[in-house]
Amino acid sequence: MVSEDRGGFAALQALLRKPSAAAGERCDFCAVPIESGHGHLIDLKARRIMCSCRPCWLVFEPEGAAQGRYKPVGSRYVEVSDFGVDAAEWDALQIPIALAFFFYNSIEEKMVGFYPGPAGATESLLSLETWGAIAGAHPALSTLEADVEAVLIHRRPECTACFVVPIDAAYELVGIIRTSWKGFDGGEEAWRRINAFFADVGEKSRGRTTARIS
Repeated sequence: MVSEDRGGFAALQALLRKPSAAAGERCDFCAVPIESGHGHLIDLKARRIMCSCRPCWLVFEPEGAAQGRYKPVGSRYVEVSDFGVDAAEWDALQIPIALAFFFYNSIEEKMVGFYPGPAGATESLLSLETWGAIAGAHPALSTLEADVEAVLIHRRPECTACFVVPIDAAYELVGIIRTSWKGFDGGEEAWRRINAFFADVGEKSRGRTTARIS
């Protein structure tokens, strides 16, 4: 069973409906104009991503700043090489499609999983036992920084791609699918953009991989 994430991330999904490089975009703290490629912060209380200029981002970088309410989203991209998850494990994660991302929610004190679709991000009723087994086989998955980093997985017939990415990258994929998906299978344009997104993630992860430890 799955449930729509109508509360915690509703504001986040609304934010992502805006173009990432919107003309006149401003820092959500000091209102100065910011360019495409600006940084983001997570508002843990409201569970939303906030656009930030560099000076404001740096203010919240030290641990404990603002009593821990805001956390800066970093830029770490790491490919988890030799990643594998069989059909039974994937089904146990209750993800009905081949795309998903997972992160540790420090407010709820648990791992949570989401999969993107035309309506936005839908939360899975994640099996902690199954996730624990997967993370145990791939130690890099246990290095996530809570709230601001995600494990992004794309299952494909030839292989399964797995990356550790900033949380805003995971929701960028949500925005791509929400705005371009058409019909039952998504359509050519949607898959062109999805493939381009994963090509970009792969490029940013180049040279930074971690293999399975047996």
